[in-house]
Amino acid sequence: MASMTMIQALRSAMDVMLERDDNVIIYGQDVGYFGGVFRCTEGLQAKYGRSRVFDAPINEGGIVGSAIGMGAYGLRPVVEVQFADYVYPAYDQIVSEAARLRYRSAGDFTAPITIRMPCGGGIYGGQTHSQSPEGLFTHVCGLRTVMPSNPRDAKGLLIASIENDDPVIFLEPKRLYNGPFDGHHDRPVVPWSKHALGNVPEGYYKVPLESASIFRPGAQLTVLTYGTMTWVAQAAAEESGIDAEIIDLRSLWPLDLETLVASVKKTGRCVIVHEATRTSGFGAELAALVQEHCFHHLEAPIGRVAGWDTPYPHAQEWAYFPGPARVGAAFRRAMEN
Repeated sequence: MASMTMIQALRSAMDVMLERDDNVIIYGQDVGYFGGVFRCTEGLQAKYGRSRVFDAPINEGGIVGSAIGMGAYGLRPVVEVQFADYVYPAYDQIVSEAARLRYRSAGDFTAPITIRMPCGGGIYGGQTHSQSPEGLFTHVCGLRTVMPSNPRDAKGLLIASIENDDPVIFLEPKRLYNGPFDGHHDRPVVPWSKHALGNVPEGYYKVPLESASIFRPGAQLTVLTYGTMTWVAQAAAEESGIDAEIIDLRSLWPLDLETLVASVKKTGRCVIVHEATRTSGFGAELAALVQEHCFHHLEAPIGRVAGWDTPYPHAQEWAYFPGPARVGAAFRRAMEN
C-alpha cells in the first residue's frame, strides 16, 4: 500500500494498464509532455513513449471519434476531455457511435474506450469548469457511467473500466483530487495522506463495475449519493446526529440496485444527494427506482438535495453547491415524517 492522492491513484491505474496491455493508449489535450492540466498523466509519456501517450488537438469530437475507430480495431484508448464542461462537441460521437456500435454491428465490433473527464464544482471554476453532466450519459443505452469518491476506488474502477469492452464515461470529481471535501469551504483542506482511503495498493487490482459501497453504515435513513457528495453526506450525518447509511454508488449505470434496495428496506427512509442540477438529474431516476422497489417499506417521502436549476454561479458558488447544512435539513425532514 502507498499513500496517494486521487491524481496519483488515477496515474497509477493508467501506468499499470500501459504496462500490462500493449493495446492501451492514452491521449487528449496536454496529456503527453505536459502531463495533463491536473497532472494525472505526468511522466507516462517519458516512460512509455510518444506513440502510446500523446497530445491531441483541441478537438473533443476528433479525440473521441478517433478513439472509437481505434477501439473497433482492437486498441483500448483512454482519452481525456480536459473538463466535463467541454464534452459537448464529442456528444454526438459518444451517443451515436460509441454507445451503438455493438448493437449496430450485431456484436461484430465494440468500443472498448474509456473517456476520463474532471467534473463538478467547489473550485471557483464558474459555469464552464464546474458542471456535472452525468445524467446526459446515464440516459444513453450502451454507455457505462462511473464516478469514484476516493483514491482507492478511483484506481480500481479505472482499471476495471479500461479492461471493459463497453465505452465507459469516467467522471472524476476534481474537488476530491487532493483530499476529501465535506462542503465546508472555509476550513483547511484535509489531504488524502491523512485518510485511510488514501492508502492504495500499488499494483493491479479492480473494483468491480456495477458495485456500490456502503460508505457509512446506519439505521435511521439511507442516503444515495456519489462523488464529492459522499463526503458532504457524511458531514451532514455527523453534524445532524442522524444515523444515516450512506451508499456510494460508484457505478452510476449500470447500477448496483440490490445494495440500494436492501438499505432502503432496512431504514425505511431515503434521501438522494447529487451536485448536478435537480430537474431531470440522475436523482430522479434513483427516486423512481426506490419508489418502484421499496414502496411498502417507506416511512416518509423520498427526499432530494441537488444543485439549483441555474447555470453554475461563480459569485454564489456556496449557495449553489449542496453543503452539509442543506443536506442535514433534508435528513431532518425525512425523520419528521
